[in-house]
Amino acid sequence: MNQDLDILQLVAHASFIVQFVMALLLLGSLASWAVIFAKFMGVRRVRALNDDFEREFWSGRPVHELYAQSERRADTAAPMERIFASGMREFMKLRERRVTDTNGMLDGARRAMRASFQREVDVIEARLSFLATVGSVSPYIGLFGTVWGIMHAFTGLSNLQQVTLATVAPGIAEALVATATGLFAAIPAVVAYNRYAHDIDRIAMQMENFMEEFSNILARNIAQAPAGSTPGTVR
Repeated sequence: MNQDLDILQLVAHASFIVQFVMALLLLGSLASWAVIFAKFMGVRRVRALNDDFEREFWSGRPVHELYAQSERRADTAAPMERIFASGMREFMKLRERRVTDTNGMLDGARRAMRASFQREVDVIEARLSFLATVGSVSPYIGLFGTVWGIMHAFTGLSNLQQVTLATVAPGIAEALVATATGLFAAIPAVVAYNRYAHDIDRIAMQMENFMEEFSNILARNIAQAPAGSTPGTVR
């Protein structure tokens, strides 16, 4: 308790610039923790939705039924499901136009899925850069507060005729609190950024694999089905 009170007293007696730096770092830490919890829930939800849709996709249901279902629940669908719907939508449009170029149909569906994939990844990665910014900038902001605090402490000691450790220590301790605050803000942000970047890369790889597998299914349907028909069950 005495140590806690000492730290509070150090903060209270610090210069205005050092107090401002510590307040800024605490706000950044609170904001980064809010992003950390939000990304935890978001990434877990995306992974669960993608897994559910992938199981449903490979369950043997007709593709046109999955497409109709995806169109009905576009706002709450899994990212992988929206990618599937984009590719299927473009594929159906080209078939309705009686396009006979097989490669053109597949390329059109792939381009539509690739554009949807990029949009979904951008949504999943939202605010991830904020964690990287907090993790990389906070130590330097804390170091700035420390340097300023030490300069302020030594400037105040210039008027004293006799300087001892007891007179120097409080000012330096006040300044070092800023560095500790910077590390307190940076370390969780860096750890969370690395974890979520890895998780998002795995999700992106899962969706890219699905795009390739679905493209193969479309290619087989083009080769087997007559023009103008809809794709059948997933195989």
